Order: sequence, then structure tokens, then C-alpha cells
Amino acid sequence: MRLLLAAALAFAPACALAGEPPEKKTTVEIELDPYYSAIGVYNSLTGKPIPHMEVNSELEIYKELISKFYLPRTLIIEASINPLPYAGALIKKHQPGFYEDMQWSSNFNAVRAATAGFEEPWALSFFLGNVVSFDTIKKSLQGKRNGYSGMLIDVGNYNIKDNVLIKDNWLQMEGKLKGEQILEDRSLLWSFRGGAKFHENRYIADSFFIGFRRSRTDFKEKGGSFWLHNSGFEYVSDFSQKKMEPIRHYLVVEKKFPFRKSRKAFTLGLGFVWTADKKYSGPLSNSAAGTKSQNSFQFILRPNLEF
Repeated sequence: MRLLLAAALAFAPACALAGEPPEKKTTVEIELDPYYSAIGVYNSLTGKPIPHMEVNSELEIYKELISKFYLPRTLIIEASINPLPYAGALIKKHQPGFYEDMQWSSNFNAVRAATAGFEEPWALSFFLGNVVSFDTIKKSLQGKRNGYSGMLIDVGNYNIKDNVLIKDNWLQMEGKLKGEQILEDRSLLWSFRGGAKFHENRYIADSFFIGFRRSRTDFKEKGGSFWLHNSGFEYVSDFSQKKMEPIRHYLVVEKKFPFRKSRKAFTLGLGFVWTADKKYSGPLSNSAAGTKSQNSFQFILRPNLEF
């Protein structure tokens, strides 16, 4: 992980932290989150600052990003780590007794339920595409507060399976529409993507995937749609590159419960991860591990506090 951070920082000799004056053509964004934390270097390829977008409509944001999908104006290099998923692997390795105590049923381990859905502990990413910034009430270190559309390449050297780190040099390529808008009365996050993932470890299947995520919290909303306001979902489906067979489904549905007197919300996510035995073969397969079922099913329980 130190090498990944050093690689990202090497591209930032004249960078400034997010929130500095907009005339900066190269900036650094830092995001801290229990599930995904990252440091990214943003460099404008046009010689101009990242454009600012003033809109309130969610559809306007999507339209703007899609219309400029094929106009690469920004290069981003980012080093990221998934703290809780990585912690889950450390707990299983160094505290096996505690990990076993968290196995409450055949399909529910409390540690896995809180960390499932992340297949790698860290990554180094290269993004080339279009970026727009939004009005925000957040400060530095609290989120990216931008919208993105373009091509993304991720690389890493480990895979996570059932809270176990597996040595694997992997590469992932995808087209992505992603963003985060943080306002006084709402928080909106979205991610729509599709691509392919390749593994050097021959016991892990190469795959194609599609993924959708949308999450919205309305801190001052009193009514409105039950599904559009104070709710979220994420769905990812993976297919084998050899036979186009489904090898993994990941689904989490969230409901938000905003506090009345502060800009905070309790979030409860429920879902599952289903993994076919065809995703992992040889010594990594479930049958090799002594599991009777050829497929793996894990419930997800993800409570969180949103600021």
C-alpha cells in the first residue's frame, strides 16, 4: 500500500488540497470512509480548471456527464484502500476464535456480513475523462464532491475471498459514470459502470461486469417517493468471459433515517452476495475448502451513520 500511495503522490509536486482556489489546474482530493478511502491527483489536460456545474436536477447532472463522455479533459491517478474489508481479512487471520464466534448461521457471519462485497483490499486507479465540480457544504477530507464520466483502469495485487487475502495481480477496465453531490438539504451519490476484469491467478475466473448504484439522503424532505428519497441500492453482476455464465451477484438495498435536528442520518443496508463455484477453481474452490455447496451465499448487514 505504501508503494501505491507513493506512486500517486509522485504525480503531485505542485498539487493543492481540495477546496483551494479554482484557478488550480492540478489538485489533490482525499476521501475518508470506513469502506473506501483514497487520495487522488487531478490534472486538467486542457490547461483550464475543472468546470463547475450549478444544477439542482439529478437528471441534468446525468445528461451533462453523458453528453461529454467522449471528451477526455481530466486525468486522475488515485490510490485507494478499503479499510473495513481489509480489517475483516486481518480479523480472520489473526483472531480466528473471534471470527468463528461471529458465525451465527451457515449463511451469516457478522464479520463477513459487514465487509462482504469488496473483492480487493486496495487498488491504484487511472481515470481519463470528463470531470465537473458541484457546490458543496463539505470540507477537505470529507469526500470528492465531483461528477465523473469516462474510462477507468484499476490495478492491484490481492483478491479477497471469504475474508481471506489471495495473491493475485489483477487489472480492471471499465466505462464509468460516477459522482457525489453534497448540499445542505441532500446528499446524492451515483455510479453506473460496465467493463472487464482480468486475473493473473489462474484459479480466479476473468469476468465481464455491469454495476449500478444510487444513494440519496434528503435531510429536509418531509414527503415524496419512498423509493427515490432517503434510500439507495447497489447491484453488480459478473459473468465469466469464457462462457458468459453468471458467476457473481451482489445486491444491497439501503434505507435512510435522517435525524430531525441535525444533518445526520442512520443508514441500514441489507443484501446478499452470491458467488458461483465457477468463479474460483482448483484450491480456491468451495469444494476444495470442504464446503458441500458448490455456490456461496452470504447475507449483508451494513449499518452506518451518514454525516
